[in-house]
Amino acid sequence: MTRRRRALLVAASALYAFVVWWMTLRPTIYDARVGSLLHTVLRALHSWSPTAWISFDVVEFTANVAMFVPLGILVLAWGGRWWYGILIGTVLSAAIETAQLLFLPTRVADVRDVVANTVGAAIGVGIALFLGRHAARSQDSHNPRHRKLIDKRAQ
Repeated sequence: MTRRRRALLVAASALYAFVVWWMTLRPTIYDARVGSLLHTVLRALHSWSPTAWISFDVVEFTANVAMFVPLGILVLAWGGRWWYGILIGTVLSAAIETAQLLFLPTRVADVRDVVANTVGAAIGVGIALFLGRHAARSQDSHNPRHRKLIDKRAQ
């Protein structure tokens, strides 16, 4: 791993860790202004039949999934195996929910959050695997030996 790549991964990992801490281990998720905006948007969505199915629970579950997608990508970027990403996502999520249960009485610990976070980490792993395979194929096309085969086929 190059120094530049390592520095980028350290920076991305630190930023990600801060964001996850900020979103999960503060006494409140958001302030009254954000809550008001969220409820206004949800009311607007409920008033239109194609989006009436979108509820706070759907938004929360989707946000939990999205929050853990970068974790799956980062684990593979650091060189971990695919299942490390899913396992780390599950363990980290369970630790967060346990901390909320034991130390943050204003927060609600929920098993559905662990499920959503694990799904997010698995999606991140899938994205990283897809991008890694795509990049490997792209690099093969630049290999002179493979380039000769590709050019012959084109003729």
